[in-house]
Amino acid sequence: MKNLMMIPLISAAFLLAGCTPSSIGSFILEKAADSRVGESMTDDLEDGLHVILCGAGSPMPDPKRSGPCAAVIAGETLVTIDAGTGGARNLAAMQFPMGNIEAQFLTHFHSDHIDGLGEMAMMRWVNAANTSPLPVYGPQGLERVVKGFNLTYGADAQYRHAHHTDLVAPLSGQGMVAKQFTAPAEGELLTVFEKDGLKITAFSVDHEPVHPAVGYRFDYKGRSVVISGDTSKSANLQKFSNGVDLLLHEALNREMVGILESTSKRKGFSILEKIFFDITDYHTSPVEAAEIARDAKVGHLMYYHIVPALVAPGMESLYLKGVSDVYDGPLTLGVDGSMISLPANSQDIISDELL
Repeated sequence: MKNLMMIPLISAAFLLAGCTPSSIGSFILEKAADSRVGESMTDDLEDGLHVILCGAGSPMPDPKRSGPCAAVIAGETLVTIDAGTGGARNLAAMQFPMGNIEAQFLTHFHSDHIDGLGEMAMMRWVNAANTSPLPVYGPQGLERVVKGFNLTYGADAQYRHAHHTDLVAPLSGQGMVAKQFTAPAEGELLTVFEKDGLKITAFSVDHEPVHPAVGYRFDYKGRSVVISGDTSKSANLQKFSNGVDLLLHEALNREMVGILESTSKRKGFSILEKIFFDITDYHTSPVEAAEIARDAKVGHLMYYHIVPALVAPGMESLYLKGVSDVYDGPLTLGVDGSMISLPANSQDIISDELL
């Protein structure tokens, strides 16, 4: 993606040379296709755990942050966690090999975490002509969600098969299959997936009245990651985050949301006022997430599901206000394309941006 930053310079040079805009466009498209078609961002990754934010945001529009979505790469195993709007397209833009996704995990069923699920399954299907549906893992209630998406995308699957045939869209690979589990009790960790050294476990979090809601822990070759899902500050999450290399935690800044609430009240928007009031009690603040990272002695803290949208200068500093008072470890304020790499059997923690 970073090579595309050269396009304005190339275009200017061609215009100075008297080339037409259409010839410039043709040249750039050919070069871009040559460098990107058939390439995968995983080709040069060393063995280890790699976590990519395909969506760092929330339902609130943010130009740098799509709906909540993460991808985890462990050796040759690729999985995705939640499927917010824009997540699948961001993965495609990062040259993530969509067809190689082994499984999709859901933390809970709020719309912003599942509204891109149909597109995720469809792109995984046709990108590698998969002959079996996408396995989707999640707590009780998952079967109903998967059944609904399969019904909604049923016609689309028929159209794609009729147009592209089995070479691209074999009907046996359409849609998703539910792998439902019962959310574990407080203090318990449930193994939900194991393959080639990767172990994924689920634990319950507190997102009431949303129930069940879970977070996930990933362990692979001496490296570990916890992804919170949506939750208020959770002792259970802190327990299972103890000593992990990376904590990917949601966060809502109550002071900033309070400003939006009071503005809505002053301007007479009672519905918005009610929404902004309600959302503060079932999320974790940036400071609270930092306290968890400190007390659990994690190696790196990365924020995602960031509320509110950070769209103006100074808002990122306001969002993180007070964090440095409780936590002095490394942190990342996530954006779409943020990646943390944890090489196998190492203590290295490497940050990158893919978009």
